[in-house]
Amino acid sequence: MERSPIERIRMLKSMGFTKYGYNWDLGNLNEMKAEFKIAKEHNVEIVSIFLWLNAERDSVGKFSPSNERMLSILKDVENKPTIWVSFSNNYFNNLDQEQSISLAIDFIKFVKLRADEIGCNLALYNHHGWFGNPYNQVEIIERMPEDSLKIIYNFHHAHHYLDEFPKIVKKIKAYLSYVNINGIRKEGPQILTIGEGDFENEMINILRDEGFEGPWGILGHIKSEDVQKVLERNMNGLKSLKPRIN
Repeated sequence: MERSPIERIRMLKSMGFTKYGYNWDLGNLNEMKAEFKIAKEHNVEIVSIFLWLNAERDSVGKFSPSNERMLSILKDVENKPTIWVSFSNNYFNNLDQEQSISLAIDFIKFVKLRADEIGCNLALYNHHGWFGNPYNQVEIIERMPEDSLKIIYNFHHAHHYLDEFPKIVKKIKAYLSYVNINGIRKEGPQILTIGEGDFENEMINILRDEGFEGPWGILGHIKSEDVQKVLERNMNGLKSLKPRIN
């Protein structure tokens, strides 16, 4: 369903949610400012907004028109979300490790400058490719001259790192902000209902053993189904894990 901002917020409240992350496309920008205002009026917090950077449209010093518009709207939003930033892998094709690190740092400095002007915090979001590698994200943070950057870790982008997950958690825990849970099987699919995988229970326990107690997120980004059904299925799946969580 294509919900209006008030319909979306009413749906979330009816399900017991008090926080959500704002993903968007061009069609959402016309109502984005209104949605933030309505959310605040209904005591619902929009905790994050997604900033996706693509080398075909965004460069250091210049955002795409749609990203620029989104950031301009954020200037007038009272309840500031954290910007969750990620890169398309087309930035890092044919670059070696040092070149990739250097480019990422330069770009994140640019994004951080704009985020600071707007009054938003910034967090690195693990997607696919070079930037989705948590070791690279930690190196970026440790080589930048300030300590406010955080990491958002997503189970649905963790399939290639399952064998290393305990080691990864030790590396990222100092910077970890949100963890978004998903059902996990090595063979996929990428998006799987919580509780239907083989590894998500163990991964949650590893995170908790290392001291991470949240916030935790669940996902609703399946375009072929209504989001309420997807969220309800994941909530039920999360409840099924509780007896097995440390």
